[in-house]
Amino acid sequence: MQPDQEVINRWTGSAPYWEKNREIIGQMFAQITRALVEDGEIGGGQVVLDIATGPGEPALSLAAVVGPEGKIFGIDPIPEMVAGARRAAEGLGLGNAQFEVAAADHLPFPDGMFDAVISRFGVMFFPSPVDGVREMLRVLKPGKKVALAVWHSVERNPFFYSMSRVIDQYFDSPPVAPDAPDPFRFASRGKLLEVVREAGAVAPTERLVQCKIEAAVAVEDFWTLRIEMSEKLREKIATLSGERLFEVKRRATESLREYLTDGRISFPAEVLVVSGSKVPAR
Repeated sequence: MQPDQEVINRWTGSAPYWEKNREIIGQMFAQITRALVEDGEIGGGQVVLDIATGPGEPALSLAAVVGPEGKIFGIDPIPEMVAGARRAAEGLGLGNAQFEVAAADHLPFPDGMFDAVISRFGVMFFPSPVDGVREMLRVLKPGKKVALAVWHSVERNPFFYSMSRVIDQYFDSPPVAPDAPDPFRFASRGKLLEVVREAGAVAPTERLVQCKIEAAVAVEDFWTLRIEMSEKLREKIATLSGERLFEVKRRATESLREYLTDGRISFPAEVLVVSGSKVPAR
């Protein structure tokens, strides 16, 4: 199944911004990356696949975890994202990181190649999550693990609602369909767990990770960062007049100040990490 064209277009437009902000986004989601390393049982010398890597994270961070004896592969369906990831790997001098344009449900790798397969905030946008997880299991070595991170409920994640609850007051936004590609597609506990089970994973588990999303930036800079990260927010902001835009930005940055400590933005966050193993070899 091909990726949804609307999703492709959205992320293509966001690619330059994600590349620009790659380092700070990596820092913000570092605790979630660590959870994936733990649940995926990732260590030195392993060969690991990062699905929906965007401009190279968390793959670039995992390059240090697997070390020079290991190898990290990252795939993404957006060519512009992959180009950014390749530039970052070259700039960092990483010889153990490789990036390819590919969709999650059609991976260009042989059976049983990887010691772990992970995806941070990618599975929510798969056209068929079950097919995507089946492909992950196909390319895993027997007995090895897949680990997926998704957002828990929006009410528990002010990283999203601190600005969107202000901006959305100025727009008539229709509700999102229950299974539409969306950051909170798998926010309900057990929903992604059932997908992983249906795909054929052995002993799938789900755990709630309570963590912090932190950025050493001023409130006004975080406003810019958050707008740049979201195509939907950029579209809405682009329709506002100068006076209305000033009002929205003032109210949104006031909301953000609740999460400012010593010049650092810090949001409490809740993420679900779902993992499962491939059937062991007989």
